[in-house]
Amino acid sequence: MDTVADQIIREHIVEGRPEPGEDIALKIDQTLTQDATGTLTYLELAALGIDEVKTGLSVSYVDHGLIQTDNRNADDHLFLQSAAAKYGLYFSKPGNGISHIIHLERFSIPGKALLGSDSHTPTVGACAMLAIGAGGLDVAAVMAGSPFYLRYPKIMGVRLRGRLPAWVSSKDIALELLRRLTVKGAIGYIIEYFGPGLQALTISQRAVVANMGSELGATSSLFPSDSHTRAFLESQGRGDDWTEISAKGGAKYDHIEEVNLSALEPLAAAPSSPDNVYPVRELAGKPVSQVLIGSCSNAYLRDLMVVAGVLKDNGIHGNVSLEISPGSNQISENLALRGGLIDLIRGGVRMHQSGCLGCIGMGQAPATDKISLRTFPRNFPGRSGTGDDQVFLVSPETAIASAVKGCITDPRDLGEYPSLRSEYDIVINDRLIIPPKVNGPDHQVIMGPNIKPLPPFTPLPEDINLRIILKLGDDITTDHIMPAGNHILPLRSNIHAISKHVFEGVDPQFVAKALREKEVALVAGTNYGQGSSREHAALAPRYLGVRLKLVKGFARIHKANLINFGIIPLTFEQAEDYDLIKVGGWLKIKGIRDLILSGKERVKLIVADRVVFARLEISSREREILASGGLINCLTD
Repeated sequence: MDTVADQIIREHIVEGRPEPGEDIALKIDQTLTQDATGTLTYLELAALGIDEVKTGLSVSYVDHGLIQTDNRNADDHLFLQSAAAKYGLYFSKPGNGISHIIHLERFSIPGKALLGSDSHTPTVGACAMLAIGAGGLDVAAVMAGSPFYLRYPKIMGVRLRGRLPAWVSSKDIALELLRRLTVKGAIGYIIEYFGPGLQALTISQRAVVANMGSELGATSSLFPSDSHTRAFLESQGRGDDWTEISAKGGAKYDHIEEVNLSALEPLAAAPSSPDNVYPVRELAGKPVSQVLIGSCSNAYLRDLMVVAGVLKDNGIHGNVSLEISPGSNQISENLALRGGLIDLIRGGVRMHQSGCLGCIGMGQAPATDKISLRTFPRNFPGRSGTGDDQVFLVSPETAIASAVKGCITDPRDLGEYPSLRSEYDIVINDRLIIPPKVNGPDHQVIMGPNIKPLPPFTPLPEDINLRIILKLGDDITTDHIMPAGNHILPLRSNIHAISKHVFEGVDPQFVAKALREKEVALVAGTNYGQGSSREHAALAPRYLGVRLKLVKGFARIHKANLINFGIIPLTFEQAEDYDLIKVGGWLKIKGIRDLILSGKERVKLIVADRVVFARLEISSREREILASGGLINCLTD
């Protein structure tokens, strides 16, 4: 098919046929983890019993748990640094910045394959890398020498033409696609961008679009490697890593969207979903209390210089708190060298360290019943740390215009757009990255008192008889299942402790009911498990006794995580059967182990004395994993 995606996949495929819908395995060149998923990943790596990572390059980042209110986050940082030294990884220290932005700056290579234990790993697709988010156990398996298994995705082409008008941002490209396609619109697809409109989009602008593809449910997002890619890599002192990659003439896509950049206007995602999109002009006038600029979506030098340019001649409205978290230490240094930092400070900005922070509820929670505008990728309910929050997703341009005016404001009302220098004219700063040094099996990994070994799990029994203790609707996120925030994230390396918070915002009695029943099931609607790649949303429920989830449809990463921890992922054969299911009833499957190992896709369930049919659409390898009770059992038996 000769799309960019097909070219890279064919270079990396080691098992299966390179055709859409086929189960394949890819050789992975690089991996990344961040601390909210990384502690568990390296505990899993230890359980696999290796001495050194087998990948060409692996990096452990600390960007989530930066607020140290007690010993737990600090202990996790020491654990991660010592694990990196033991196994031979690069280590990015706390304060160095956000994993995806730093990886784009310092390690991206066109044509290579990257697997990361974070759903926004596809950000690096801006540099023509096939970058895929996955659960930490999949990443650990790759670091231990295994390929990465997935179903060959379909390719969605997005043809860009025209040029973004003044005050319209690349964030508005992503929001326009979310408006059209919804958060379910790209499930099963790699999104590939092409067309004449690319020539006017820099690498950081492309990164914003690639980042937000995760909110569409895409497996990955890809841009070609062109003159912008070359200029970017040369600015990073890595010009030798550049190679040209573009779609061949006659490249075929499974679906095509066309976006006229010249016709776009400022957009915003209203509470509480990234696809609840409106023109900013229709929302204008709503009073704003807080404006946050940062996250892996919009914390680039270009973004912050736009804000600084506006604040040269304007002040922040008295009722607004404007807070900024730069994407990396390198961005902070260049912001200062260009004079942007002093403009932000003089303008009254609250400057925070480089990291994820408010995007994952690690501080910066908004006030009750007040609007918070954020340049973040997600606004799921309560993710900010404030219940019933009112979070809008916007571009940096809309954010700063609204901060100046005190209400949601179309940035085109500000007048002349700030003049910007090239983002490829920079000073390199990677002083907080520690290069790998394999210290061998005798090297001590530092484990604080909150870091606990992985719990063992038993193989699948011959029959299951499960109480249904929870029924949910559509678009349940991993934040619903396993919340984040500064009171829960420090528990991510202690499954016993973190499991007490499963579904706490949905059903406060869930944990007690699960422990009382021992083994249970739950039911849900479409796009179950969207959002973060956090495998805690599978592992913690499994620890509590969840053995089966019956839904109308799964998000890709969460389905893989369920299988990795031995939870059976079934989908309704007839969607209307969802209405027959009642909480408190029993779900029975006789001979489930033999059924799974025999390769059958149609599963007969007895639910409260009714017959319901479901689908088990997984690979033969995944069937072995389920029967074993999880991937670690499968790899170590």
